[in-house]
Order: sequence, then C-alpha cells, then structure tokens
Amino acid sequence: MHTHLLGLGFLLTASFLLAEEPPKFRTDADGPVGAGKEKKVKGKDKTAPIDWYQLVDGKFPPQGSAHAISGELIRVDHLERRFHLRVDRNDSQDRGVWDLPVDGVMLPYGSTYYHGAPAALQDIPLGTHLHGLFYLRAPNDKSAAPPANNNRVTPEFAFGRCFQLEDDFTYRARQKQFWKIDSVDLTAKKLVATLQGDGAAIGKPQTFDLLTSTRVHEGNGFGKLDALKPSQTVLFNFTWGTLYGPGRLTEIWLDEPSRKNAMAQQLECHRNHVRERGLPGWVEAVDDDAQIVTITFFGSVDPGLLDELSLTNPDPLAKTDEKPKPKGAIAVARESLMTYDPVNDRRGGNILDIKKTPVEPGSSGVQIRVQCDLLLEGFRPRRIVRFYPATWKVVALPREEQFFGRE
Repeated sequence: MHTHLLGLGFLLTASFLLAEEPPKFRTDADGPVGAGKEKKVKGKDKTAPIDWYQLVDGKFPPQGSAHAISGELIRVDHLERRFHLRVDRNDSQDRGVWDLPVDGVMLPYGSTYYHGAPAALQDIPLGTHLHGLFYLRAPNDKSAAPPANNNRVTPEFAFGRCFQLEDDFTYRARQKQFWKIDSVDLTAKKLVATLQGDGAAIGKPQTFDLLTSTRVHEGNGFGKLDALKPSQTVLFNFTWGTLYGPGRLTEIWLDEPSRKNAMAQQLECHRNHVRERGLPGWVEAVDDDAQIVTITFFGSVDPGLLDELSLTNPDPLAKTDEKPKPKGAIAVARESLMTYDPVNDRRGGNILDIKKTPVEPGSSGVQIRVQCDLLLEGFRPRRIVRFYPATWKVVALPREEQFFGRE
C-alpha cells in the first residue's frame, strides 16, 4: 500500500496540520467558521480577536494555518485550475446554506491527489467527494462567482485559495484507515461499514448506498457486488455525501493488489502530465550579471521526477575527459501554472547545482541554480516558472493549454 510518494504526502500534510507551538492565527481547533471569534490575543493595551491566516505573496504558508473543507467536486476549469466544491452539510450550518459551493482556485504550489498519488484536476471525475485545505481569498480578489442561490453563500465561501485536494481513497490511506464491512444487503443496495484505525473502530457504523454501477476492484481486475462480504477491510470513493446519508459508493477496493494497481496507474498519469508541462516552481533569486536563476520547486510533484534533474544527455562537442553536465530550460508560467509557448520561449543552460532546502508546506525542499543563455522578463523573484530537464522531450501542448496570443 505504501509508496515513497504517499509517504511524502503523509509527512507533508502531518507536519502542515500539527504546529509545535500555539499558532498566532485562528485554526479549525477554535471551532467552525462563523463561530469561535471569542479566541483572543492579549496585547499591551487591548485584547483583539485572532483571525484566520492570510497568505503572503511569495511566501509558503506556516504549518497548521489552513482551514479544512470537504465536499463534492461539481465544476472544473482545469486550464485555470479553478473548481467548485459543494460543501458537506454539518451541524454548524443553518439549513438555508446547505449544499452551497465554494469557488476555489488552486494555489501555484497547491497539490491534488487521486487514488493515493499526485494528480491534475482533470484526473478527478465530477461528483467525487474530496477533502481540502483552504486559505482566505486575497482581500482584493473579486473573481469569485456571484451568488446564484437567493444571494446566500456557504459560511466557507471566503476560503477560495486551495492548498490541497484529495479523494477519500487518498485521505484514508494517508491516515492508515480502512472501512470494515459490517453487513451487505444487495437487495436494498445498502452497505454498513465502520471506520478502523490502529486496529480499533473510529466512530459508529455508517450506512452507504450501493449502485448497480458501483465499480468493485479486486486483485488485478474487477469484481462484482456479490464479492462484498462482512469483515472485509476496504477503501472506497463516493458521491452525494451528506445529501441522503453518508453517500453513494462509486468505487470500492477490496484488497491490497487492487489498491496498489490504482496508485501505480495514477502515478504514471501524473508523471506523464508533468514531463510534458515541466516541473513547477518559483524563482528565488536572479543574478543579472552572471545570468543565473535560482528556482525552488513546489511539493506537488512526485519526488522521483525531481531525481531526473541530475540526468544528462551525451554532449557530442564535449572533450572525451569531460563529464556531461545536467542541463535544462525555464519557461515562464502564470499563477495557474499555464505556460505561454514553451517550445519556443524557454531559455536555460547548465544546472550549476542541485541542493536541499528546508521543507515547508508547498515546497519540495529542492532548489537548483541554472546558468541561462538569456534572461527573460518573467525570470523575476517569486514569479512562477516551469522547468524542463534536458532529458525531457518538449512537445507543443494543445492550443487551449498555451497562453500565447491571449495577452
């Protein structure tokens, strides 16, 4: 079940959610959104409320500063990495604001996981129930879709910048939790299961709906609904969460081989996606005189891809006693990670060094210095870029994925 990828995701998220010292900002531990403003911080002359953390441009967020929101993916603009998440119902909400969406946008360093591996938004089917970590919108952000529900909005509406999204498969696997089937009624299409962690039950049994279209994964292939038996420990994804009970099961993984297959397949989807679009990161520094650009890569990619930075291509012009140097090229990107025309507008040269930096939420902890043949206008500190190691073939992306000509 475990891969180096999933292990990294677990460590990052665990360190992100757990701060060693009491935070100087409000967190989910202080109560639901719209309540809990009673938490105060005492100054010399007055007592002021602690608010949610507001992101600072060009800086990764501190540990434990995000707000958790779960819900169903109901709309996606994968080019701009925007989406709508219908927020789960909970006891802190008034009925009048049930089932209303958050209009979210992925942060440049935000990550998405599906089937236990990194993913792009377009990999996740509409209707999938997701768990997310969010931040408040920028104070001057007017881009959110206007309310279309009698001017009502969910209490979570202000949290429009997304740090992480993951499906239930990933969310439970990361926490080493599984569902133990208590009973199955194929006539009534009901499955009763109890969440398990560390060999003990977590909460009470829950009753999920089965569908005639529910996909059952078993071993290296598919099973049927009659393969579901009491005492099995499973993972699943679902839809319609909290609308008519816990939800309708869309996919169920019965055993370890089926779960490993799902993770491996999604991991390859992710690797192919990134190799064709470049490693995302931002510029840390620029030495104009030496034409050296320093890049810190985001933590949203498979660490195995970062290992490929050190690979080299044979240099036919090099002397026989010279060792080939790793090379690569930089393409300017937008906040959505969309590039302009990377086949023609990337610039680069030798990678002078690859070093480790402190791992922060959103950062991979990998940084490089690149000697460029030409510095572009977009090569400025904290600007978003994509980097293509020289061993990666750069191909023209579909026109809709290139921002060139839209300026």
